Amino acid sequence: MADSIPTLTQFNLAEGDDGYLLEIGGSDGSVLRVAASAEQIDAIIEALDALLSDEDDAIDEPGDDAD
Repeated sequence: MADSIPTLTQFNLAEGDDGYLLEIGGSDGSVLRVAASAEQIDAIIEALDALLSDEDDAIDEPGDDAD
């Protein structure tokens, strides 16, 4: 069986001279630090927006009694 996946406990985004620094920490105490370009940050934002928009659409689908 695969090891369990740690839960997100930390997320930091800082702007630097050459782009951005992402720090992502897990419940197991590990921290991943990666450099990212502005284009990569835009891609992350777009992916999150699309995912969240899909979830909102699923909640508001026709047939709900909210009308």
